Amino acid sequence: MTLQNFIVFEGIDGAGTTTQIRLLRERTEGKLFLFTTEPTSAPTGTFLRSMLSGKIPLIPQTAAYLFAADRSEHVDGPLVIDGKDTLVTGVKTACDQGYTVVSDRYLFSSLAYQSIDCGMDLPARLNEQFALPRLLFFFDIDPAVSLARVNRRGQTEIYEKQEFQNRTRDAYEKVLEHYQSLNTGMKIIRLDATQSPGQISDFIWKHIQANA
Repeated sequence: MTLQNFIVFEGIDGAGTTTQIRLLRERTEGKLFLFTTEPTSAPTGTFLRSMLSGKIPLIPQTAAYLFAADRSEHVDGPLVIDGKDTLVTGVKTACDQGYTVVSDRYLFSSLAYQSIDCGMDLPARLNEQFALPRLLFFFDIDPAVSLARVNRRGQTEIYEKQEFQNRTRDAYEKVLEHYQSLNTGMKIIRLDATQSPGQISDFIWKHIQANA
């Protein structure tokens, strides 16, 4: 199933998805847009963020289950909106009510990241029931460039290592190739994430308007 009012930004760490969420927020102020992220800010996502920071060590298979559990709350849970335009949970309900929901990461992250350490079968099985977005923007960037951005932040997570990001980018390519071969109704849009934030923002907004 494809959710017609659902848009997802994906890419390796440091690709710039969070910056573009912020810029899109500015363009859509006052419109029926909600913005969200994975892991969520619900209790399930808060636990996952502790794992990503390295505070809670977990085996890869456990992490895959937990990401899927957080996603279940994110998509099918009750509608919870924090402030005027931040969606915590309830993607399906929000879309049904006429909102356009834009998520920074979704199941494609699980298929790419979790497949590195525990193979593709488990993440694929755990995520096969979730609805797909109408638009998937993939932020394409060389891992060396994206990690230089990450390192400038001064704080890294467990996946933010050169070798792991190289493998993750390759895994993303396989994930995109898989979905491009299917007739899902989801449109995949690749963008050059090395362009200026303004250029990328204009590119994204043009495609959102064209596919409204």
